Amino acid sequence: MSQPPGSTSSGFRVVDLIRKKRDGDELSRAEIEFLVAGYTREEIPDYQIAAWLMAAVLRGMTRAETAVLTDAMLRSGEVLDLSSLRAKKVDKHSTGGVGDKTSLVLAPVVAAAGLVVPMISGRGLGHTGGTLDKLEAIPGFNVNLSVERFRHVLETCGCAMIGQTAEIAPADRKLYALRDVTGTVESPYLICASIMSKKLAEGIDALVLDVKTGCGAFMKNEKDAAFLAELMVETGERMDKKVVALITDMDQPLGNMIGNSLEVVEVLEVLRGGGPEDLRQLCLELAGWMLYLGDVSDTVAAGKRKTEELISSGKALEKFRRMVEMQGGDARVLDNPKRLPQAAHTTDVLSAREGYLVSLQCEHIGTACVILGGGRERKEDAVDPAVGIVLHKKVGDRVAVGEALATIHYNSEARAARSKQLVQESCQIADSPLAEKRPLVHRVIGNSGEKN
Repeated sequence: MSQPPGSTSSGFRVVDLIRKKRDGDELSRAEIEFLVAGYTREEIPDYQIAAWLMAAVLRGMTRAETAVLTDAMLRSGEVLDLSSLRAKKVDKHSTGGVGDKTSLVLAPVVAAAGLVVPMISGRGLGHTGGTLDKLEAIPGFNVNLSVERFRHVLETCGCAMIGQTAEIAPADRKLYALRDVTGTVESPYLICASIMSKKLAEGIDALVLDVKTGCGAFMKNEKDAAFLAELMVETGERMDKKVVALITDMDQPLGNMIGNSLEVVEVLEVLRGGGPEDLRQLCLELAGWMLYLGDVSDTVAAGKRKTEELISSGKALEKFRRMVEMQGGDARVLDNPKRLPQAAHTTDVLSAREGYLVSLQCEHIGTACVILGGGRERKEDAVDPAVGIVLHKKVGDRVAVGEALATIHYNSEARAARSKQLVQESCQIADSPLAEKRPLVHRVIGNSGEKN
């Protein structure tokens, strides 16, 4: 029901808090908790919270307000108590990119090192892929576990990967849905509270953030990516968690495969000690930080060496197999990836000239995969796990006339034609290579006490 015009039992009126934020003033802990609790219980209507959200977007929020909003959102539901699990609980979150399948590598690697990874993930958003959609490409894999089953898999396997449950951060689900339709998504303060409320509700001890920047990221400007990273690190530290953020490159897709089944294939390649160099290196970097924050290794470099050992020994792959089995998936795909959904047709995108690939419009590549059916053009769309794009050339590579730049895996001729044109237009070829290649990891924010 809507808020009455007079004072509530808490002494607050929603309209006064809207005005306060509109005028750029800082809200108190009690005022923010009142708004979050009232909206979660449906005591405050959408139109009033929408007005407050717009005021927050236009006027910004203080670091203290952001931390309180995060805390109120995570405590709107169940905060997992994993204290019965003796090992440290460590997770990783990415702000989203094209071909970013690192979570599927990191969860089993870090669990194989003796840590617990309670990973609550999301679906594809816009041109970016979603971890849950990739996992569901494995026949039978269940991402909708109850909290009790989630806990059991963690106790037995050390890692589990699921979607957000009804019990975890319900305020975030309601607020995000409202932000999505009121033009209030693009606020770093609200993005921070949304991400961190879900992650901290997992009952973790430490968190590694992969904040993407470049043409395929939501934060295309590195300055904006760094600001969001600093905000999330500070918010986590205010809540007594170890947090570090890596600003990583998303000016071209990560790895060579884009599309749900195809990305699972590439994950298996990495877990067997192969895979594309950029994907392998980023997994090593992120895992190194996770092992360091989880006190398994004394330095990040030692964590990276430990990760390489866990992959080369096969322990990480076996941990992935165990997680797939426990979540109902067909573990036979690990030995025979052709058991994953396969597209009926393929077609190559050929180079019209010779030279060097100097640019891949990453967002367009992601959109081309969505057009094929590998993502959702509309919220209600089903995802086709079989379709996608395999890149044969990355930025800096030499290209000959008529050489394949990419291969499209498709089930619809009409969709393939649109996708193929977009991929072709995304590839810029020049006579000379780039003078300097962008680094994979631009910078690290937080945890200044890291030992070298």
